[in-house]
Amino acid sequence: MAKKLILLSIPGLRHKDLSSMPKLCGLTDAGSFATLQPSFPCVTCPVQANMTTGKRPDGHGVVANGFFWRDKGQVEMWTSPNDCIDSPQIWDLISHHPDEPTSAVWFPLHSKMSEADYVCTPAPIHNPDGSESLWCYTRPQELYGELRDELGHFPLQHFWGPMANIKGSSWIADSAAVAAGRWQPDFFYIYLPHLDYAAQSQGPDSPAAAEAVTALDEVIGKMATEMAEAYADDDVLWLIAGEYAITPVDHVTYPNRVLRDAGLLRVVEKEDGEHLDPVGSKAWAMVDHQFSHVFVADADPTITAQVADLFRGQEGIAEVLTGQQIIRYELDHDRSGEVILISTPNSWQAYYWWQSDDRAPGYARTVDIHRKPGYDPVEMHIDMSTKSIPLDATLIKGSHGAPAGDGSQKTVLLTSDASVLPEEVVDDVDVFGMVMRYFGLEG
Repeated sequence: MAKKLILLSIPGLRHKDLSSMPKLCGLTDAGSFATLQPSFPCVTCPVQANMTTGKRPDGHGVVANGFFWRDKGQVEMWTSPNDCIDSPQIWDLISHHPDEPTSAVWFPLHSKMSEADYVCTPAPIHNPDGSESLWCYTRPQELYGELRDELGHFPLQHFWGPMANIKGSSWIADSAAVAAGRWQPDFFYIYLPHLDYAAQSQGPDSPAAAEAVTALDEVIGKMATEMAEAYADDDVLWLIAGEYAITPVDHVTYPNRVLRDAGLLRVVEKEDGEHLDPVGSKAWAMVDHQFSHVFVADADPTITAQVADLFRGQEGIAEVLTGQQIIRYELDHDRSGEVILISTPNSWQAYYWWQSDDRAPGYARTVDIHRKPGYDPVEMHIDMSTKSIPLDATLIKGSHGAPAGDGSQKTVLLTSDASVLPEEVVDDVDVFGMVMRYFGLEG
């Protein structure tokens, strides 16, 4: 059987960053690199599903970082377990190899309850009083308690939000090395998100983003040493994939405010402000970085056409997709909206629907990624004096998600064995085939 394979999934990794990452480059100095072309939408959950299934959203069903479950009238951001992916993943398929290779899956989204042999992913416990207790979902179940005893609790507060820093990725890398030392899995998929934070908050070419590159390289260097010890004499193939590239932005659009002004979006008045009513709305937008799904009640064709007309020609909106145009982008799935809005490269989309900040719902000013019906990077800009999130979407200086049309929106794929790279430009879905072929299976 092929030697062990470690796939590092690093959002925001660009070719230009490699000059500041000697330890990462040292892992692949005997190999080669290719340009990685992320598929639209170029955001975490769809790209990770692309790489691990070899299909695009119309095949695996992950159309964004969240879902609107129409049958329940509920929005679910970031939390759905593994069964939301409608296609087998790498670890499901390589287990059919006669040699029964083992797999470990460390922190990619939607990995909870996956069928990999070893799993670790955040799963905080929600207490009756509204507080959260740090915890991770692991396979085997007792593993998190053992990791906690050895490394301390996973620092969830450093994984996302205003306190996000290298400690999150460092814990992921350290715990992965512990697992490798115990089980030496044949396939190890590890998600290291550290480059995501400063690049969005301050801009991808900011001093803070440059510091993040250097800090992550140190973490990778330490992990590489520990992995070499864990796998002892076994050769390890390293495959390092930048999930998507973050580009500078200087503009923001508010699709839900446009829909509200047109009389299509409905809100419910509560004690803490105006809450979105997705079921009672004729149309509303689940925004996600540089795109959004607009869900139209009963898929009404007249309202769908009205929504599309509202956004065509709007500043910051590059494309308005309906019907056959959605099929062209391979997003034709029951979970997609009737209209998809794509930002220009310099713009992103905020979920806000209120017209006055004093009517924003209470959770708008908190780090609350699950209650917000859309992605909110402004959470990284909390005012520490008031412990409150400013409702100023113009603070964001970097984003991603729009189709990768030029070099600045593409990333890099590195390998320690040049023979596994099929071309100089590789689509994210091709990563699946590369891994499958490496294990002697059809890709």
